[in-house]
Amino acid sequence: MQNNKLRMAIRATAAVTVLGMASQAQAISFTAGDYDASVYGYARLNASYDIDNNQALSTRSGSYSGLASDSGSDGHFGADAFQSRLGVKTVSPQGVAVTVEGDFRGSGGGSLRLRHAFGEYNGVLMGQTWSNFSSFVGNTATLDFDSLPGLAGYQARTVQARYTSGPLSISLEDPQNSILTATTVGGNGTTASVDTKDSMPAFTARIEDSNDGMSYSAALLAHQVGYETGSNDESAFGFATFVAAKMMLTDMITLQGTLSYSDGANSYLYRSGENFGAASAYVDSNGDVETISGYGGSIGAGFDLGGGRSINIGYGMVEVDWDDAEDDAAAAGFAGAVDGQSETNSAVMANYKWTPVKNVMMGVEYQFLKRENVDGSDGDANRLLFAAQYNF
Repeated sequence: MQNNKLRMAIRATAAVTVLGMASQAQAISFTAGDYDASVYGYARLNASYDIDNNQALSTRSGSYSGLASDSGSDGHFGADAFQSRLGVKTVSPQGVAVTVEGDFRGSGGGSLRLRHAFGEYNGVLMGQTWSNFSSFVGNTATLDFDSLPGLAGYQARTVQARYTSGPLSISLEDPQNSILTATTVGGNGTTASVDTKDSMPAFTARIEDSNDGMSYSAALLAHQVGYETGSNDESAFGFATFVAAKMMLTDMITLQGTLSYSDGANSYLYRSGENFGAASAYVDSNGDVETISGYGGSIGAGFDLGGGRSINIGYGMVEVDWDDAEDDAAAAGFAGAVDGQSETNSAVMANYKWTPVKNVMMGVEYQFLKRENVDGSDGDANRLLFAAQYNF
């Protein structure tokens, strides 16, 4: 019984966080010929008030970009409905499932954006959906669309080919990486423009399961980071890993958390850069690719107050190790670029959510965001969020 309640809590968390799909349980289902089909989604209002600095992105989520000082003007209000989404799922008589889903966060907000477009059959998934190097098991429910730093893995969607058997899933995915470099690099006495390249897909493996009062997940990712010029062709392998868990302490209280580490794969270290992934590597003065490491984590708790009411509190942080890049920056020609990089991003949040009737959720949230740069500059921001969501 406790195990079933835990699974229900995890599904509910995924549904109300900004990282989850609209709950399929609320879908409008029908039959078209021999196909089973469903239409699902929600309409959502997000509003924010930035007490310190204007840190709102579309969907009013908090941004770390520009949060390097406290010089911004105070008191900014805004609201939008860009998080609203619509999805369609069909299942053929042979058991082939196809899902297509979009929202309106594209091009800065207001235009349709493809979120999911994939097919599944006998454990084989191909198309665009959540990266296999992601898990929502340890996530704390937030109203912020982009949620806490340090969550498990990429926390975004990517094109992939995946196979799942029981709790194990493996995938080959479109790689995500970036290299910090000067406009040119020197090598063997030559100078040439840098053209980063991806020579192979990212490989991921993940285990996710539950037992009694606990649900857990662990994953590993490996990819290649490289560039090529007329005279240089250099690369290095990067990897990332995470663990995540949620425990149901009582029928009313859950405790959840995540831990992540990366070396040469900071694109998968959630919210570690200007707003999302930091640079995975840099090119030194000899033209060699040197990986950059980082780590992060989050912890949170959920309290079910009954009557459709709940309270969630959480903390998340990520830190990138720029020491080697900083030491090599002057010789490599990108010292200025390192100084302004984010070294630590963190956030504290607390929210209250209320479901007055089925399919309707309203909530308020307080956030405190903080950023510290390599050069020692820092900044923080206090924010208030409000959300109203109507599922179908």
